Amino acid sequence: MADTFNYRIDHHGSLVRPAGLDTRDPEAVAAAVREAVAYQRRLRSTVVTDGDFPREDFRSAVLDGVSGFRRTGETDADGLVRWVAEALPKANGPLLADWTARLAELTVIAPKASLPSPAYLAATTFQPGQGVSSARELGEALAEIVQAEIELLVSKGVRLIQLSNPLLLGQLGTDPADPGALSFEDALAVDSLAVRLDGRPEGVRIGVAPGWRAPAAVDRARAERLYTTVGADRWILPLDQGTGAELDLVRALPEDRDVCLGVADATVPGPEDIDTVMARIDAVGEFKDLEDAAVSPSRGFADVASRPLLSAEDQRRKIVLVETVARYVWGNEF
Repeated sequence: MADTFNYRIDHHGSLVRPAGLDTRDPEAVAAAVREAVAYQRRLRSTVVTDGDFPREDFRSAVLDGVSGFRRTGETDADGLVRWVAEALPKANGPLLADWTARLAELTVIAPKASLPSPAYLAATTFQPGQGVSSARELGEALAEIVQAEIELLVSKGVRLIQLSNPLLLGQLGTDPADPGALSFEDALAVDSLAVRLDGRPEGVRIGVAPGWRAPAAVDRARAERLYTTVGADRWILPLDQGTGAELDLVRALPEDRDVCLGVADATVPGPEDIDTVMARIDAVGEFKDLEDAAVSPSRGFADVASRPLLSAEDQRRKIVLVETVARYVWGNEF
């Protein structure tokens, strides 16, 4: 895909929030986003996001923008507040389009929008007896909302959109993990609805991040079914642990799909050894055309606003590493 270089230095979307940022203060949030854009430009990223600064966590773009969900007082091990679906959702307006339009006004660098996948939301919010007949029905209603938002984002000039479903990689193991309330097959069907577009304008990439860690061993048939069923242009896959399973995830990818390699572990302070990272990328290059590849951290740095995974300085080191790796692999043509 000839224009992959436009998005060669990527990241998942969430950044460490400034200390004391009050998301209820629109002016403070807008100022923080402006500084985040300048920060990403200084670090030479080829995409910019709003850092998820206006939101509580990576799901909030949808959960805060639709009806039908009830926030509970419970949190999971990752610090995510639990939400329960009590009715089929309806959108209350655009989800991210207003913020991404602001990004486009701040820089010529491509704005990137990140959304939770509808399958992930359905799998984690469906509860029997709460007003929705099935997780599949909930997922399909969410997919309609997300797909409409993607079309709106593209119409406003956004060229890189990421859907995150942290449950999918666990389902690609030879011993699949618990899929939550939505089966693997239903999850593929739901997320495939969200990424469908009648046409792809030139340069548009719809990416899927199917999880942050590769399983111990990959079921090749399940991986291939994921990639061929969900019509994403780009797959954001982990390459930060140096395991054979990480390579197997890329091997199963169809030749016509981009891959974004998560080369820097966003959960561990201190940058990786550059030679180690390059050796891992060289291993991918033995069977995948690196012209259809990009690099990024392994996951978001603060998918939950109150629980950043690293300090702001360690985050900077990781993004600098990603930028350096990109220059080593592809030179300075982007």
